[in-house]
Amino acid sequence: MTHLQKLLATCLPPEAVASIHEQMYVHPGLQQAASGSVSRAELAQALNMALFHGLVQRVPAGQDYIASDVVGQQRKVVFDHGALRTVRWPSGALPAGEAAFTRVLRPLGFELQGTYPLPRLKMTGRAYSHRDFPEDIAQFFVSELHPEQFSAPFQSAVTRVLSTSRDPLGPQDIADLEQLTRDGVLPLAQALRLLPQLLQCFDRQHGVFAMADYELLLAESAEMAWISTEGNAFNHATDRVTDVDAVAERQRALGRPIKDKVEVSASGRVRQTAFRAATVRREFITPEGRVSREVPGSFYEFITRDVLQTASAANDPVQQARLDLAFDAGNATGIFGMTAARA
Repeated sequence: MTHLQKLLATCLPPEAVASIHEQMYVHPGLQQAASGSVSRAELAQALNMALFHGLVQRVPAGQDYIASDVVGQQRKVVFDHGALRTVRWPSGALPAGEAAFTRVLRPLGFELQGTYPLPRLKMTGRAYSHRDFPEDIAQFFVSELHPEQFSAPFQSAVTRVLSTSRDPLGPQDIADLEQLTRDGVLPLAQALRLLPQLLQCFDRQHGVFAMADYELLLAESAEMAWISTEGNAFNHATDRVTDVDAVAERQRALGRPIKDKVEVSASGRVRQTAFRAATVRREFITPEGRVSREVPGSFYEFITRDVLQTASAANDPVQQARLDLAFDAGNATGIFGMTAARA
């Protein structure tokens, strides 16, 4: 067995471990036979694969796409990036905003690649790429919402919703992450224990809250309304495809809920589209008791990245070409609309 197989077996059933390996491209350098220690890159890849699997389980359109366009066409997903939303605000026992995730991402080998202001959404996005395998280990796009830019009643609702947040990481987890930062590797037994704990970070950490607060948040920010019901779960996972326009046309012809247009970056090198968010049911508190309501969940995205730079073999035989791994604030704002809540 490889380290990836052993790691994934700690948090996924055997059939899921097998299927994710069949469905996703993994760089050969991340498929080493199990030994005494696990590299930060292997642990990062295992986390990403588990998160991708969980996302697909929540998105029926993504499941259909995987079955027909990946498995059915005998190709593999190239996992480009996963996205999550945070709030830069007091959050109970949980570190506020992206700090809850940088404490995990940096030990795993991720480093800040770019910052993307999203003023229309009153958010800031930050992209983290892996220093060892930047093109082959999926990036993280972590966004922070800024409640101080909204009304006072909105801020009060955010405080009430987030006040019950728990921290899924304990002292041993933090110690393991510090050791990983220092050494770049962990003993296999520690890595096997740590991965399920890291996976818990990508979930909703606060409890059930008042429907009135949801309505208040929804009135000012569809993004905060989404965070209130889904927390820090993967908002979307993105498949890097050769021709996103062709993929979108095929999905539309199949009647799947694909976005109306493809978002194109200012550089023209990054093109993105997505399925509309799946619908999920969540519980709320009302004066009459608990009720459930349909709200937007997560979604599956597609991206095409062009080559950023091509170097001739004569000038640079080592660096032949690099993908443009950047993001685009305009694209991100358009993609965020996939989870706009319906009143």
